[in-house]
Amino acid sequence: MRWLAALGLLAVAGACVYWLLGRGGAPVVPFAKVTRGRLESTLTTNARIEPSEWAAIRAPMAGRLASLTIALGDSVVRGEVVGHMESDAARAAVVAAEAEMEQARAAVSSARRGAPPAARAELESALETARVEEANAARRLKNLEALTAAQAATRAERDQAADRLAVARATREGVEKRLAALGADGPSLASALARERNAEAALALARSNAARTAVTSPITGAVYSLPVKQGAVLENGATIAEAGNLETMRAIIQVDEPELGRVAVGMPVVFTWDAQPGRTWSGAVEKMPVQIITAGSRHVGEVLCRAGNPGRTLPAGANVNATILSKVVESALIAPRESLRREEGKTIVYVLAAGHLERRVIRTGVASITHVEVLDGLREGEMVALPTEVSLQDGLGVTPQTR
Repeated sequence: MRWLAALGLLAVAGACVYWLLGRGGAPVVPFAKVTRGRLESTLTTNARIEPSEWAAIRAPMAGRLASLTIALGDSVVRGEVVGHMESDAARAAVVAAEAEMEQARAAVSSARRGAPPAARAELESALETARVEEANAARRLKNLEALTAAQAATRAERDQAADRLAVARATREGVEKRLAALGADGPSLASALARERNAEAALALARSNAARTAVTSPITGAVYSLPVKQGAVLENGATIAEAGNLETMRAIIQVDEPELGRVAVGMPVVFTWDAQPGRTWSGAVEKMPVQIITAGSRHVGEVLCRAGNPGRTLPAGANVNATILSKVVESALIAPRESLRREEGKTIVYVLAAGHLERRVIRTGVASITHVEVLDGLREGEMVALPTEVSLQDGLGVTPQTR
């Protein structure tokens, strides 16, 4: 039993020591020293990467992409031929224009030597044939329009049918004009020559349109998007590929609305990409936003920046991290940001003074993520209290613990 009594006395003594040295003594509070040094105010957010200059390589006409000589990553030069289109409508237009040209020349020859008795009958027969071909082409176009609306035919097929109808209509109108110009003694030489001139112009236009099968690049750069393959049926102006300058990229940086006041044109920007840890790309702010947009739950302005991309290591469309260096202060008086408190609308800190806390009102300047510039209220070398569970107040005696 004596040993139990001894243990009880030891427990009571230990509790007394704990109370005297811990709860009953000055509370332990962590402190950090106010120092001088370089302070960088940075703003970190996200950005999207695009080529600094780009252009779409488009189909010059409706039809099938018969050949394509480029692949993703290939370099192209402005004006370089990268493929060819194939168009049945363009070829048909040339054939029709050539036939009209032959008939126009025959009419001129006939006018010069006088028309044969059967000239009118021949034209009337040609007109009837032209009307039948026009009616068939119109029905074909109407059917394809219905199929296109039901997504059972392509717009390229519909466009080709429209081209055939236009050729048939032009042929019919030409025959009608020739028949109207036919007098009792055959066509006049003046009207025949006019028809020949019109036929020459139509043939030149048809051949020019048919020659537009070459697909060319409108820009010097690298191919970074290639959504179609050889053999695809395309509409006039459809995008075949996208090419641009990938040595210099444009970054669209999303900055939260309250932070835009910290950003200005010319500020340095450093980019990192999670896919290549440890690598950085550098640029500078080029343009400030002209509007605020909603991005998810954020209200942001899109700040534009140009960044070097040597070796094309950063791909177009990449989502990257952007750190804007908004301000640098050399030899600033620096305190930990976590030491600051707000009381009654003022910024305060608790300073260690002869083993006690002293409440100070301070004025701050530039801030980074971890530190803040102190403009007045503190001196270099003073110790400021850091966050703790102890309730801090002016005059409280403390046991300092330096961090």
